[in-house]
This record gives sequence, structure tokens and C-alpha cells, in this order.
Amino acid sequence: QVQLVESGGGLVQPGGSLTLSCAVSGSIFDAYNMEWHRQTPGQQRELVATITAGGVTRYADSAKGRFTISRDNLKNTVYLQMNSLKPEDTAVYYCRRPIGNYWGLGTQVTVSS
Repeated sequence: QVQLVESGGGLVQPGGSLTLSCAVSGSIFDAYNMEWHRQTPGQQRELVATITAGGVTRYADSAKGRFTISRDNLKNTVYLQMNSLKPEDTAVYYCRRPIGNYWGLGTQVTVSS
């Protein structure tokens, strides 16, 4: 059974940084694209960043220049490094494996002074 478990969320001041992790188990990891999404109450989930099996990355406009998605295939983990955080980045962040549509339970990120 494929499981995705996010961690690393928390409260951070504007301008600060956080690194989210998503550990994947129950499946071959390095063959699949991985994604980070986020959702705020009353809004649809937003695709934030994608990394392909080959390591090619893509970002939403809101994330470009501030966020970096990466993966460690030895640790079966995908990361989202977030810098220069803004209050509007406040959301629950989810990782997803598109093939099979597997989601984690999410981790809360709150950007506030």
C-alpha cells in the first residue's frame, strides 16, 4: 500500500524559511513524478511544484524564485524548500504521486508575525 507522509510544517514569520518533507513507502519511488499542492479553507487545491522522475522541476508562478522542489531517491523522499515566505503562503501543504492519485494527509504551514 502506497503511503505518503508529510512533515516539516509549522509557524514561521514573514520572510522566513521552511523545508517540507514527504516520505513515500509501499512503492518504487524513483520511477514516478511527484508534486506538492497546497490548500486554504474554501479554496481548491493549488499545484505548487512538480518534479519528474528525471529531476525536471516546474513551479506555479506564486512559487517561482522562492520555492525549490527536490527529491532523494535513496531516502524515498521529496522536499519543498520554501524561502521568503509570505502570509499568503499559509495553507495545508500536500504531496501527491499523480500515478495512482496518492495523497498525503498534509502539513500546516502558517506564515504570521
